[in-house]
Amino acid sequence: MIAEGALKKITVVVVDDSALMRQMLTTILSSDPELEVVGTANDPYQARERIKTLNPDVITLDVEMPRMDGLSFLEKIMRLRPMPVVMVSTLTQKDAEITLQALEMGAVDFVAKPTIDVQNGMEAKREELIEKVKAAAGAKVGTRGTGAPPKARKVTLGPGYKSTEKLVAIGASTGGVEALREVICALPAESPAVLITQHMPGGFTSSFSKRLDSMSAVTVEEATDGCRVLPGHVYIAKGGMHLELKRSGGNFLCKLSDGPLVTGHKPSVDVLFRSVAAAAGPNAVGVILTGMGRDGAEGLKEMRGAGARTIGQDEVTSLVYGMPRAAMEVGGVEQEMPLSRIAGAIIENCQKMA
Repeated sequence: MIAEGALKKITVVVVDDSALMRQMLTTILSSDPELEVVGTANDPYQARERIKTLNPDVITLDVEMPRMDGLSFLEKIMRLRPMPVVMVSTLTQKDAEITLQALEMGAVDFVAKPTIDVQNGMEAKREELIEKVKAAAGAKVGTRGTGAPPKARKVTLGPGYKSTEKLVAIGASTGGVEALREVICALPAESPAVLITQHMPGGFTSSFSKRLDSMSAVTVEEATDGCRVLPGHVYIAKGGMHLELKRSGGNFLCKLSDGPLVTGHKPSVDVLFRSVAAAAGPNAVGVILTGMGRDGAEGLKEMRGAGARTIGQDEVTSLVYGMPRAAMEVGGVEQEMPLSRIAGAIIENCQKMA
């Protein structure tokens, strides 16, 4: 018999200016036996006091609030008292861009608020919200500031390097926005084509692509169905659509499909990796980055079985070591390394290809 109090619950403070949203978030989170909402706040000033007195494991934070916006408050949290934060954001272009900034600043993840039929919409997100708050509680927060692991250096190409026929496929989830930024921004303009599946809803991937494009030497765009895959370009799976690699004659093409969830996700990393294994075989490099769950593990194993080189982010630098761990356990990872070395390893492996 488990003694009373033996199971310590994950404590949460909900911060949102909407009383209805605070109530809904509290009801949903409190329905899980592992979670306890210990307080709520309607603005960052109230939230600051709740955090001081209640010392929660996780806070959920609205993007737009009165008196101080969520981004400014997040900056103060990460500077003064780093802790796991899950952003709650509507699916507008403005909020998408703010949410991406929040993830780069240290927020663990985000949940998109429905804009119509809010009550039923939030109820449909019950499992997602609970899962992300639990994952946040176990995330490594506060490693991105002072004392953070070394950042990836810009990678240079060796003489005679040709990127044609070489492909890179990357999968990521929780913590992936920041991890992908580090990897992609370190790649040279002449790098091989890169296809990315990052777990993200529709409406966010367009903003994410544009944001990465503005920071990188490579051209970053949201993948479109039938577009030709070219060296020096990065193609990001459209939110809510699977991305696959297809061969057409001498060309590689992106294929988007609106099929069922695979490994619990759409877009799914497994779908991308399996298509790359089939279409590119040994001319590919597969990379699995930080994220919760198992998506991508079996697909990366298929890539390795087809002769591709495969890389997994190590536990120390992963915000959440779920996906890389699962891929390692099934034998999908050939090389495991810190995030700062992955861009260099991608190019090094491509240079070794015939």
